[in-house]
Amino acid sequence: MLETKSEQRREAGRYLPQLRWYICGLLFFASTVNYIDRQVLGLLKPVLEKDLGWNEADYGWIVSAFQLAYGLMMPLAGRMIDWLGVRIGYMLAVVVWSVAAMGHALAGNAVQFSVARFSLGIGEAANFPAAIKTVAYWFPRRERALATGLFNSGTNIGALVAPLMVPFLAERFGWRSAFIFTGSLGFIWVALWLFFFREPERHKWLDPKELALIKSDDEPDGARVPYLQLLRSRAAWAFMVGKFLTDPVWWFYLFWLPGFLASVYKLDLSHLGLPIVVVYQASTIGSVGGGWISSTMLRRGYTLNRARKTAMLICALAVTSAIFVGNAGGNLWLAVGLVSVAAASHQGWSANLFTLPSDMLPKNAVGSVVGLGGMCGALSGFLAAPAIGYWLDFSHKSYGPLFVVAGSMYLLALGIIQLLVPKIERQR
Repeated sequence: MLETKSEQRREAGRYLPQLRWYICGLLFFASTVNYIDRQVLGLLKPVLEKDLGWNEADYGWIVSAFQLAYGLMMPLAGRMIDWLGVRIGYMLAVVVWSVAAMGHALAGNAVQFSVARFSLGIGEAANFPAAIKTVAYWFPRRERALATGLFNSGTNIGALVAPLMVPFLAERFGWRSAFIFTGSLGFIWVALWLFFFREPERHKWLDPKELALIKSDDEPDGARVPYLQLLRSRAAWAFMVGKFLTDPVWWFYLFWLPGFLASVYKLDLSHLGLPIVVVYQASTIGSVGGGWISSTMLRRGYTLNRARKTAMLICALAVTSAIFVGNAGGNLWLAVGLVSVAAASHQGWSANLFTLPSDMLPKNAVGSVVGLGGMCGALSGFLAAPAIGYWLDFSHKSYGPLFVVAGSMYLLALGIIQLLVPKIERQR
């Protein structure tokens, strides 16, 4: 018997159109909260230096405590996500990092802040392995760079919202209030995630036509891949090298940009907001734009290898703008413009770099490889942070050479990636 029109309408009403993009929205929200929590310390650095008597080296060690925990936990977090599944594993991670973020309000010296940062790093380590694995399950290959760019733009929104929110809270209610309020945002996400998220095959709101699109690449999950086997994979090493060389640059912008603006351009807490907002607004555009470049090239028939590497080359060339920041002299907005281009290019680079594991490896290995890459990036940042602090103390806050190094890493990373994987394709 043929269905009546009313029955057809009721059946269609069961599904939420374009559900995969709502899932991407949840990843965006989590990444936004992640970076709000991460950015608070850097924004309060000038205030805390005065209140607690820090120098640059002390601050470098506090930053490195976060990166050490982040790096050590990354492989474990990736494996945990592969074991527990994204729904439960991601939820637990956000609870841990939210409690740790609020715990900063209890700290009163550099050692206690280091403990709080270490705890934050343990929880935040799961964000990208969980998000990248979710994209691998919820999006066909041709949409993954765009989806990654969209959710990764949440990091920029978080770093953009924080300088608008944190000074307001700190000036009116004290710096401890900033950690408490921002840390509590993660619990809103947890409620939405548990209510909304399911795997595609189990989601009652997913239209079968959209499920067919998601599964159009016909990629089997495969058996769980041992770490030793992953460490013999050129694809895994390409991702790990890319993260090792370029992640510390982003950490440098995130944790030292407020200090750079305060030291070189004499901006106080109430005037730091606008320049930082400009930098991270540009980063948002770069994150989406980098994913858009390769996704558009794929839709137009370019090979996966050409699309990904062309997008990464464009970003690696654009990021060299950072080299000239030290030559901006007293021109604040020239320096901000150069950093904005570099930060935007980093995010475009990351949107494509993050797709490499899912482009070349089985889905069940994605979380683990992203975890290994994150460990490499965080441990590189752990080594760089104290070195940056000691350099700034030794050189009386000479930032120019640091920006030269920051602008040079991406072309080096791309060259090594090309040597490791001359052609991006599914590995067996």
